[in-house]
Amino acid sequence: MPESMPISDPAVTSDADLLAQTALAVRTAGAALRELFGDVVPYRTLEELMHALAVNDDAVLGVLRPRLTALRPGAGWVEEELAGGALPAGEWWVVDPAEGNVNHLHGLPEWAVTATLVRDNLPVLTVVHLPLTGETYTALAGAGAHLDGRALHVSRTSDLGLGIVATSQARPDEDEKVVRRVGSSITEMLLDALVVRTAVPATLHLLNVAAGRIDAFWQFAGARADMLPGALLVSEAGGRITDVEGRPWTPASESFLAAAPGVHADAVATLTR
Repeated sequence: MPESMPISDPAVTSDADLLAQTALAVRTAGAALRELFGDVVPYRTLEELMHALAVNDDAVLGVLRPRLTALRPGAGWVEEELAGGALPAGEWWVVDPAEGNVNHLHGLPEWAVTATLVRDNLPVLTVVHLPLTGETYTALAGAGAHLDGRALHVSRTSDLGLGIVATSQARPDEDEKVVRRVGSSITEMLLDALVVRTAVPATLHLLNVAAGRIDAFWQFAGARADMLPGALLVSEAGGRITDVEGRPWTPASESFLAAAPGVHADAVATLTR
C-alpha cells in the first residue's frame, strides 16, 4: 500500500534538475543489482523464489530509496510493485527496483531499474536504467524522451502488416479470463502483424516502442510500476497511449496499448476483433 507523507519544499529547483538527479540515483542503485547478476539462482519452492526476488529488491532499495527521499522529502512512496489504480493527490515515487526480476534470477539479460515521479496521478518524469548495457532512458513531461541524451521518436510505420508488435503477461497468478484474453489477442496479432514478440518485462518492450524499434505494445491488466515509465517514454516520443479499445488510459484501466500513430487504429481494430 502507498505510504503517505506530507509534501515539503522541493529539494531541487526544477523538474529537469530533478530528472538529472533521479537518473544519477537510479544508475547508482543499478550498479548494486548488477553485482548480484551472474549464475542462475536455484529455487525449489515459492518461498525460496520470493526470498530470492526480495534479495534483489532490497539491494536496490537500500541504495535508491534514501536518495529519492532526499531529492523529494515530501513525496509518498508506493510500496507494492504489483499495485494498480489511482494514487492519492500529491507526489509519489513509483519504483520497480528490479523490473524483470525473474529474468535476473535466471541469468537472462532483460531487466532494469525504474523510478517514476507521479504528481496528482500524472507521471512527471521517469528513468529506466539497464545496468548490463549502461543505457539510461529518461522522459520529462512536455520535454521529450531520451536515451543517454539522444532524442527518441516512435516509428513512422503506417502498415501493421509490416510492423513488429509485442505483449507481456501482467503477473503469473493472473485470472484465467485475462490469460485466455491474452492468448486470443496474440492469435489475432499473428494474423495481422509481421512479427509478434512475447516476453517479460513490459517496460523493456515499451523502451523499444519509444525508440522506434517496434511499433506497438499491448497488455491486459498490469501494475502502475509496469506501465507508468513506458507510458511517459512512449507519449513523449510521439506515440499514442490508450487502452486496447482506443480510450484514454489510466492506471485503473483494464488494458493498455502503446503504439506509433500510424498503426494505432489498426492495432485497436485487431485487439477488439
